[in-house]
Amino acid sequence: MLIDLRSDTVTRPTAAMKEAMFNAKVGDDVFGDDPAINELQQLTADFFGMEAGLFFPSGTMANQVAIKTHTQPGDEIICDQTAHVYRYEGGGIAFNSGASVRLLFGERGIFKPEDVITNINGDDIHFPSTSLVCLENTVNKGGGICWTAEQLSAVCEASKKHGLKTHLDGARLWNALVKTNQNPKDYSKWFDSISVCFSKGLGCPVGSVLLGNKDFIDAARKHRKRFGGGMRQAGYLAAACIYALQNNITRLAEDHQKALKFEAILKSLPAVKEVMQVQTNIVLFKTESVEKANIYLQLLKEQNILAAATGGGWIRFVTHLDISDEMMEKVVGVLKDILI
Repeated sequence: MLIDLRSDTVTRPTAAMKEAMFNAKVGDDVFGDDPAINELQQLTADFFGMEAGLFFPSGTMANQVAIKTHTQPGDEIICDQTAHVYRYEGGGIAFNSGASVRLLFGERGIFKPEDVITNINGDDIHFPSTSLVCLENTVNKGGGICWTAEQLSAVCEASKKHGLKTHLDGARLWNALVKTNQNPKDYSKWFDSISVCFSKGLGCPVGSVLLGNKDFIDAARKHRKRFGGGMRQAGYLAAACIYALQNNITRLAEDHQKALKFEAILKSLPAVKEVMQVQTNIVLFKTESVEKANIYLQLLKEQNILAAATGGGWIRFVTHLDISDEMMEKVVGVLKDILI
């Protein structure tokens, strides 16, 4: 029995999801006539109170197309130093958009309005034009922490007051919504664009949707084509996302509870030096050193348990729908044996 805690991207479609995919009505999405794609895009847009949506094969492409659509070469974007769009998307901001990045140093990836305001460049020929602020919710590198509604509103209002566009990397926004019980339609008041991912906690094999107003999505569609993101009978993938949207959101609370169980156990083990406070489905804990972390990862692997190193002696577990109670019991037992 392999227990894969590296990420919630490792999930596989359930039998019911496969059936939905098998029965999908499809067309050619590049021509705009795939009914499943069109339904998913509208359902997701309606869920968040946005005008339109656009399907993508990955969250990285959705984020990068959003940045490309919002900016011009030579612009500068503002984001936290933990941001996925900066750290984990292959230098795409520079490569795809020709933009520079002003990094903020928030608390676990969450920053304040004044952090944005003090980092907006003035009207000076020596400086790039600040045009976009990117947020992430939940914050991956921040251990799955959620922004509060008040924090989101304050940062976005300050950004818009200074003429900046706002984009949300919502790869795990579903987890944040379940944890905070926020109204998803409030996000349309705060953000000019939102990307949401279906292939993480919701269990789909592929798929993200970028949301915005109609003009923004029309422009993003052309960039998606240029990036090679136009797919044909992609409705088989969209059908999985529709199923997930209708069936797999509320169950994320189960993943959060499993992560809290790991947090409690890890805090009691001598070899664990620190555990980030758990809010959703990501558990980050620190060991004595990088070398020790690698040893523990190897010991876990020998017990058919996979986890991920995140640098500096930190190890990450991510709970998801493929982690059963039986698996949890085995992992807890192994942790008690090796983290001594």
